Amino acid sequence: MSQADLRGKFVWHELMTPDAQAAADFYARVLPWTTEASTVPGYTLWMSAMAGVAGLMGQPQAVRESGTPPSWLVYIAAPDVDATVEAAQRLGGKVLKSPTDIPGIGRFAVLSDPQGAAFAVFMPAMAAPEGAKPPVGRFSWHELATLDPQSALAFYAQLFGWTRGPAHDMGAGGLYQIIEHAGAQIGGVHVLQDPSKPPHWLSYVRVERLDEAVAAVQAHGGRVLRGPHVVPGGDRVAHIMDPQGGTIALHEPPAAVQPAAARRPAAPGKAKRAARPPVRHAAKPAAKRAAPAKKKPAAKAAAKRRPKHPAKRAAKPAVRRAAKPAAKRAPARKAAAKRRPVRKSRTAAHARPKKSARRAAPRRARRR
Repeated sequence: MSQADLRGKFVWHELMTPDAQAAADFYARVLPWTTEASTVPGYTLWMSAMAGVAGLMGQPQAVRESGTPPSWLVYIAAPDVDATVEAAQRLGGKVLKSPTDIPGIGRFAVLSDPQGAAFAVFMPAMAAPEGAKPPVGRFSWHELATLDPQSALAFYAQLFGWTRGPAHDMGAGGLYQIIEHAGAQIGGVHVLQDPSKPPHWLSYVRVERLDEAVAAVQAHGGRVLRGPHVVPGGDRVAHIMDPQGGTIALHEPPAAVQPAAARRPAAPGKAKRAARPPVRHAAKPAAKRAAPAKKKPAAKAAAKRRPKHPAKRAAKPAVRRAAKPAAKRAPARKAAAKRRPVRKSRTAAHARPKKSARRAAPRRARRR
């Protein structure tokens, strides 16, 4: 990926907290992250699928004593860090940490925009290309809560070339303005709702199952500040706070969300119909269905199918023959046979003497 394409992309995230070890344990239980030591002393890497996704470091003693809460810092790519710092100052931004080199890592500086939200500009020595959709365990969205969204968006647009995308009406919360980079939506800007908090960036991490991640947050000492709820576009999100006070958001894409129609309970009538087996013959035992039919010899089967009297059968209407079942046609033929008169054979008639001859025989015998 060239430096021109990298400009304006969110390339790193960093948590500064008073208890780095406790934070490492917490996030490893909520997200698919593991920790790994870095070449920088006191700096820990969070890894996801063998790739670095974020950094972790403890707050210096002076920062802890000042009462500064833990915070996540976003790093935005800038091909020329020094030139970007100068441009930010001309546009009303402030320098919190001057440009600094990290040997073998890159060059960075920490700034704040005109409304006071902190961010870092960074040019990594080596940047791996990313796909269109961040995988599970990676940062997938970035959101700026600020006092003046329009002025803030104009500031970042001049620094990084961001453009305006669609806007969503949040009712009392005002408009939620989508920001785009190279034609892709990367985050949003909205009015800060909590006046007790300073303007800030909020980063979202993609998870596979939001409900399970939220349950892990609550089980390990964290708090759910908002959600889970569905946002425009079908994504589900939840804002959480770790046990030390750092805030981050969890994001489940709509592809992994069960459709609303599937979650809606079925009507009583539909539920009864659904309980019935879809196919009636499926209730028969498998042994009966699987029993093969007895095969008859080919010669006998052909002889039975062959009509005995082709001429007579052809003369009869085919419809009438087909309309009567075989079981009914057989009794009908028997009844017709009973009604037909029986012819007496001549042999039987001659074998039995006539009545007149039988009567006459005894008389002739008496005369003799």
